[in-house]
Amino acid sequence: MNIKRLLGIDTLQDKYSYGHDPRFGYTSAAKIPDRWVPTTCGYCSVGCGIEIGVKDDRAVSVRGNEGHPVNSGKLCPKGLAEHHILEAESRAVRPLLKHSGRLQPVSWDAALDRMVDEFRKVQQKYGPRALGVVSTGQLVTEEFYTLGKLVQLGFGTNNYDGNTTLCMASAVSGYKRSFGSDGPPGAYDDLEQADVVFLVGANIADNHPILCYRLERNPAKTLIVADPRVSKTARMADLHLPLKPRTDIALLNGMAHILIRSGLIDRDYIERHTTGFDQLEEHLAKYTPDRVAQVTGLSEETLYRTAMLYGRAKAPMIAWTMGVNHSTQGAETVNAINNLALLTGNIGKAGASPFSITGQCNAMGTRETGGTSSLPGYRKFEDPDDRRELARLWRVDESELPAERGHAYPDIIEACVKGEIKALWIIATNPVVSFPNVDVLTQGLANLDFLVVQDGFHPTPTTELADLVLPAAIWGEKEGTYTNSERRVSKVNRAVSPPGEARSDFDIFLAVAEKMGLKEKLYPGWSGPRDAFDEWRKVSAGRLCDYSGISYEMLDRHFAVQWPLTVEQAAALDGAAPPTSRLYEDGRFQTDDGRAKLFSIEWEPFPEQPTTAFPMVLNTGRTVEHWHTRTKTKEVKILERLSPTAWLEMNPRDARGLGLRQHDRVSIVSPRSRVDDVELRITEIVGPGQVFMPFHYFERNSNLLTQSAFDPISREPNYKQCSVRVEKTAAARA
Repeated sequence: MNIKRLLGIDTLQDKYSYGHDPRFGYTSAAKIPDRWVPTTCGYCSVGCGIEIGVKDDRAVSVRGNEGHPVNSGKLCPKGLAEHHILEAESRAVRPLLKHSGRLQPVSWDAALDRMVDEFRKVQQKYGPRALGVVSTGQLVTEEFYTLGKLVQLGFGTNNYDGNTTLCMASAVSGYKRSFGSDGPPGAYDDLEQADVVFLVGANIADNHPILCYRLERNPAKTLIVADPRVSKTARMADLHLPLKPRTDIALLNGMAHILIRSGLIDRDYIERHTTGFDQLEEHLAKYTPDRVAQVTGLSEETLYRTAMLYGRAKAPMIAWTMGVNHSTQGAETVNAINNLALLTGNIGKAGASPFSITGQCNAMGTRETGGTSSLPGYRKFEDPDDRRELARLWRVDESELPAERGHAYPDIIEACVKGEIKALWIIATNPVVSFPNVDVLTQGLANLDFLVVQDGFHPTPTTELADLVLPAAIWGEKEGTYTNSERRVSKVNRAVSPPGEARSDFDIFLAVAEKMGLKEKLYPGWSGPRDAFDEWRKVSAGRLCDYSGISYEMLDRHFAVQWPLTVEQAAALDGAAPPTSRLYEDGRFQTDDGRAKLFSIEWEPFPEQPTTAFPMVLNTGRTVEHWHTRTKTKEVKILERLSPTAWLEMNPRDARGLGLRQHDRVSIVSPRSRVDDVELRITEIVGPGQVFMPFHYFERNSNLLTQSAFDPISREPNYKQCSVRVEKTAAARA
């Protein structure tokens, strides 16, 4: 403290003085940057253009990029505060190696030598697949592409997946089953051009706020929201469908039943572009309005109204997020959604599409390039032609490529529990908070011979368990691209230097390859992310996700461009921005016969039904202020102050029955574990027999309660329904 401060005459003029910003007028001088660096937001999958204000190699402010085609300068609360994460106190700044039970600083050389040595020892002793890798949806595409080659060609294991399986695997599997390939068919423009927008399990007001802005630019639309909870998005709806938890398949089948019997299907489209209609029509006969009303809790009148609105629309859009995907029937629910679009011919045209709103900023990038659920370019592991083509492009022997997918994320953890996987590399994810039934995860991690966690933050609940922590650069500190939910590729630029000794994930992957003596084999002549992007363009050429016509220069000029874009298409543009694109406009799909498949899906009750001991159904989800495990957003003071602790929502009827009052401290107990001392919010947002809790808070971790139940097709967890009881916390009773 200086002498003026001691005397009480220091006005902190330097800190609080004002200046004049050309765009914002008079504002804090400390927040007026020397330069603005255009980039893309690193939180959700919307892919907003953002500019980072830099002063003296520090990020001092952010603003929306008015020229970006996604958000036109708008940002949500997280985006508006995103620059604060770069100087968070919890940033990882040096490699740490565990010695005598404590993580201690080591050099990068020592860290990577130890990592490669431990991984090789495990693989020599137990086999190549004894190494597992769990990645993320938040690296740049160039890093995902680089990592996939390193894991499968370098380490020779296919037990490699990402935390995107916890949020988007069911959408991926559903698209593959219906259309023959992953890839969202529609675009954000459809929100503005549709005459009916049907959101299923999608609370975009909290989870993807800028899409609400796009939606509100369409005053002529009718908005239908199917959600058991009266979410912020449901409150925007013209028609809210408060169906019982996990009855969306019954609802979708009931709508299809009504559409067929009312003649509101496109029989010509069905005949020319689909298979499976006769079986589906027979299957749907039992989904009569009276039966569906009993299952869903909706009235028959509401079912008819919903079906008629969708069936009579000229351009209806169906979109969904985690309310669909987080289920043991998530992939099949996506198929039921796709059925509605195919039955009515509402795919591949403006305003009409079945559209999955992705979770993380670059979940699409890893789906296309990472080699987890498929080989790069949506190639199939089991297709010898696909393997042969990729081997030729990579100049490796075909035998080096896996002929089948390895374990998905949940199965990697189960393999750790069983002792089949003995070394694990976790990259940019925090599973001790995010994994369902956390006790299973911690048991698996305890069984490992060696655990490496690579992250931009330390300590986290996961890095504290590591044998080795590798400090990584994060958003704002590295270069590459993200791909958003509408297949739009956006440039990501470095604005500031990473802290301490942190390195970009790209540089870490290349350094590991060099330690293994494989850098030139895997990455010939590479020095930066552009090299990875240019190779990926060649690997994607001719595929559905064709990037070959997209260049860094094009992205610098237009900020964001959709795939597919071929070299020929790019040349024909003569420098202009490519128009909005949609998949399957010609009715040709990525299946063997070129036809989409209609699936007969049977509704099943969710796996853990309420009992006398656990009479309520727990639902989990997000709040607008925080992101996933709160690793980043808890470090942003304004966001943390807005939403500092977890809470539980309960209907007034249930609260009266339990003798509970507003703001009581309660415990939530499931057959697996309990979470104590949570604030109770009594509200009609949730229906009787249901409770809701946000999942961001490690201190009150909802995933201690959730179950080890997974979709058998996608392997995505059933986060959304488990049976619980609620009681006043013991300390509060005393």
